Amino acid sequence: MQATSIDVFRVPTGGPGDVTGLLALISSGALDPSSIIAVLGKTEGNGGVNDFTREYAVAALCAALAPRLGLDPRAVEEKIAFVMSGGTEGVLSPHLTVFARNEVATTSPKTSPDNKRLSIGIAHTREFLPEEIGRDAQIEETMHAVRHAMADGGIDDPSDVHFVQVKCPLLTSERMAAAAARGHKAVTSSAYASMGYSRGASSIGVARALGEVAENVGEARVLKDWDCFSSVASASAGIELMQNVVIVMGNAQASQSRFVIGHAVMRDAIDFPAVLQAIRSVGLDPFDMQSQARLVNAFAKAEASPDGVVRGCRHTMLEDSDINATRHARAAVGGLVGGLAGTGAIYVSGGAEHQGPPGGGPIAVIARV
Repeated sequence: MQATSIDVFRVPTGGPGDVTGLLALISSGALDPSSIIAVLGKTEGNGGVNDFTREYAVAALCAALAPRLGLDPRAVEEKIAFVMSGGTEGVLSPHLTVFARNEVATTSPKTSPDNKRLSIGIAHTREFLPEEIGRDAQIEETMHAVRHAMADGGIDDPSDVHFVQVKCPLLTSERMAAAAARGHKAVTSSAYASMGYSRGASSIGVARALGEVAENVGEARVLKDWDCFSSVASASAGIELMQNVVIVMGNAQASQSRFVIGHAVMRDAIDFPAVLQAIRSVGLDPFDMQSQARLVNAFAKAEASPDGVVRGCRHTMLEDSDINATRHARAAVGGLVGGLAGTGAIYVSGGAEHQGPPGGGPIAVIARV
């Protein structure tokens, strides 16, 4: 396989439509826009059904990149995998993580698995009908997309996959009505609940692709069997699309990148040892400032434990009528991870259905070698 090099840039933003930092990288020559393969962003919306900061951010990015790529903005969205996650509660800071991929000449043969470096692969599913969201069609299509993205990134071994980011659709009243008009029923009548179904089905698709659950696990297990989960899936639902966008991050032998990725699995929102394990998996010491400076970004899922208890102590996240539980969870996990990462500009996404054990979730870290 052709050797590749992956570069990663973390870019702060002053708002969902702020592209000045990205354009500054391009103007300086540090980033070739034609090499951009994926952009993950945190926006300061509410992360709910009506969070339009995600769509606004993607539109701004496509409009900024279109003339530099010689493409229509719609074509930019087809070329680059954009995933925007709303919600920057607590110390979380709005930012973009930009991934660029270039083909390079192999300068030295790699004979040791320890020499594997960061690689990124992307894929898109077809668009889903509203009645397919949260069901077998979404699971199957996501499974195939993950395998396609692995091949795109030259990642052969599922054990080398450390994070799979999926952007998935949700249901609105209009979408549910469209399904009903054609004689079909959506998986739920609640737009907000549909986010969980979409994330859950997508995550089971990831688990099936990587052999974490059996091939026959289907829609009957979504939001019901919490023993079915992926240890590397991160799914974020949004109103701005009707397909799944899949980004697979792992380490590959053919990569000549200056970066490496590792991960761990948090068993709950206060799992300090798991965050340490993830940071140390890429050779960093979270208590050493120089080592900490090599951390490029951390990516984590946050979830309020569904039984209302964390290690025997009752929490009130699920009963708060003022602030949704996912917002509480993002703030809690963001504070824990940010303290060890040394920055609030980290990617923490709420809603971890079938993404790690109940109440927990995966955490991945990218660092400069």
